[in-house]
Amino acid sequence: MILPRYHIGPSSITGAGKGLFLDEPVARGRVITAPDAIPGVQSFEEILARPDAADLLPATVRWFEDRYTITPEWPDECYINHAFAPTALWHLGFVFAAADLAPGTEITVDYRHLLAPGQEEDFRDAVSGERIVGYTWSESLRASTRALAALLA
Repeated sequence: MILPRYHIGPSSITGAGKGLFLDEPVARGRVITAPDAIPGVQSFEEILARPDAADLLPATVRWFEDRYTITPEWPDECYINHAFAPTALWHLGFVFAAADLAPGTEITVDYRHLLAPGQEEDFRDAVSGERIVGYTWSESLRASTRALAALLA
């Protein structure tokens, strides 16, 4: 669920397609999206074993440890794009405002938290040109917990 008013529009990120934009201000540390209607989670190995795995990987998101959801119906939350200097923080399925965000801000998160360890996106970061490679679970949890604590301090 997306909590603030928002709209989907052309992304400001080259090659990203559409993005999710705020229609109202959101204060630093506030929740932008929260998990709801999650039908279940699967291990990454289970997903890779599926005959349609290649089609499903773009819709696969890590929630915790080696457990992922697949959302091929592409809800509006899926229009949150990647950035290494994101406007929001992904932490255990919640997306928090990384700063005071004004209306019109495109919501971005660091996709390395959403990918499997070592999994590489099929595109590169639009700003730096660097590869986007998934963190290990411990790297992701340490980094996102530290960043969330700093946001809420």
